[in-house]
Amino acid sequence: MDLAILWFVIIAVLWTGYLVLEGFDFGVGMLLSILPRGDKEHREKERRVLVNTIGPVWDGNEVWLLTAGGATFAAFPEWYATMFSGFYIPLLLILVGLVARGVAFEYRGKIADRVWARRCDQAIQLGSWIPAVLWGVAFGNLVRGLLLDADHQYVGGFWALLNPFALVGGLTTAVLFLLHGSVFVALKTDGDIRERAARLASGLSVAALVVAGGWAIWAQVAYSVTWTWATVAVAALALLGVVAATRARREGTAFTLSAVTIVAAVVLIFGSMYPDVIPALDGGEALTIAEASSTDYTLTVMSWVAVVLTPLVIAYQSWTYWVFRRRLSTKDIPAPAGLSWQKIKDAAF
Repeated sequence: MDLAILWFVIIAVLWTGYLVLEGFDFGVGMLLSILPRGDKEHREKERRVLVNTIGPVWDGNEVWLLTAGGATFAAFPEWYATMFSGFYIPLLLILVGLVARGVAFEYRGKIADRVWARRCDQAIQLGSWIPAVLWGVAFGNLVRGLLLDADHQYVGGFWALLNPFALVGGLTTAVLFLLHGSVFVALKTDGDIRERAARLASGLSVAALVVAGGWAIWAQVAYSVTWTWATVAVAALALLGVVAATRARREGTAFTLSAVTIVAAVVLIFGSMYPDVIPALDGGEALTIAEASSTDYTLTVMSWVAVVLTPLVIAYQSWTYWVFRRRLSTKDIPAPAGLSWQKIKDAAF
């Protein structure tokens, strides 16, 4: 296989890992004000349960995004330049959301104050909803194509990115991540919150089947190629399996099939783009894999680095998930141990 094509496939795999793993992180963050019930104290405990389900793994999951971005920059510098300049505003919003979300995760428990906790919860929710929607908008535009000039620069403007196909793509990723997150919560928790997550996942599975199925058929008919019908079929069968599994309360099966759906969606997206990295609209100059790629020497060095380091990263992440595999409930939540504002003021002054 040509090295440029190989790295196109590798980048697709990296995005697959990111969207599958970070997808349930986004889903849990999006559910932070939806699932908890009861009085203020009980809702706070349930929110802490939700945060703790992804607390040990969320930052490791984001490594897949950093690796995908770095690999794109090194293997396809022109793709990186065109995409990041054309998607500047959406990517900036995603970055701000991810930073705010990460800070909120790390500092939520540092101060024992309800207002502080509420502000951190809002940051986690916004930092989950914004990327969940905007990644779908971005990938929808990559499938549909962009208006590029002869130098492969995007000339369509920001509002052209908010076309109906891309917006439905954003709705699709949001619903899929909500489903993925609710199934993960049902898989990782116990007690009342597990029951509510399971019921929500059952309803969301039907919504995901309708929304994601409609977008996939639209993408396939309008912008894709014949062989990707197979990925549409796989995604449809997987979502039907999620519907059945959530009703049978088989959380492990439902989570696996939800992940399969996201994998199939990424294959559809990258299969629709091939052999371009950015298809063109209205007679523009599409940016192909060959035109965007680095030299063979660069790709060769990157390949050897990937062969050595990738198994180590996968082994470490797998070990992390194994260590933190136990279900959580409100009984596992200790009393708040954060500092008070008064103690902080006394220490500072």
